[in-house]
Amino acid sequence: MVRTFTRAIVRKPCPEIVHGITSANLGKPDFGRVMEQHQDYVEALEQCGFRVIVLISDSRFPDSAFIEDVALCTSACAIITNPGVVSRKGEKDGMREVLSEFYQDIEEIRSPGTLEAGDVMMVDAHVYIGISKRTNRDGAEQLIGILDKYGLTGSTVPLKTVLHLKTGVSYLEQNNLLVCGEFIDCKDFDPFNRIEVPAYESYAANSLWINGTVLVPKGFPVTLAKIEKAGYPIIEMDVSEFQKLDGGLSCLSLRF
Repeated sequence: MVRTFTRAIVRKPCPEIVHGITSANLGKPDFGRVMEQHQDYVEALEQCGFRVIVLISDSRFPDSAFIEDVALCTSACAIITNPGVVSRKGEKDGMREVLSEFYQDIEEIRSPGTLEAGDVMMVDAHVYIGISKRTNRDGAEQLIGILDKYGLTGSTVPLKTVLHLKTGVSYLEQNNLLVCGEFIDCKDFDPFNRIEVPAYESYAANSLWINGTVLVPKGFPVTLAKIEKAGYPIIEMDVSEFQKLDGGLSCLSLRF
């Protein structure tokens, strides 16, 4: 069953984002361009039919614009996560109040479990959970237990090199999966039609399906052509400043 989303929550980047966590070696982001690209992203979500809730920036946490990591919004409940990096744990503060406007049932991942929702990919009523440096097995097992309460299921996928699961794999609905690197031959994804992203365009593996349209990062023509060939309308997005911080298109919003 193809999902339809109506709401998105984003958080405005703070000036301190230029000091965010990164391993990309692409230089320091330009804050002016960060804000321009974030506004373009919000407008693209609105174009795809979302009501977008924009939270104020939080200068205490440089990475807080990557709001996807601190909560998971399912069809049945919301789950507040527990980030695996100490400097990001406070980003979840206040999310219960934000989500309570939209959800009656709100669950939470608790220490010693860690979970970042960049490691979580939802496919209909099933959730794939990457076991990474940010998400441990305890956190994944807590999530599977929560999902079970609401009639949903989950399974784990051990990661080898990527930061988050959705760094290298994105579900485009209609049984189509965008895959790169270690996920091209991953047995967990054998049931899907895999659209392979070449290694030199690996950043584009984090493309974002929303209500029939796929947001694709700008500058990756081979991947863009493959997604178009699969029959999807596309909005190409310049998110180069977020790429410098290991952040992708899915990282910048909660969608439900």
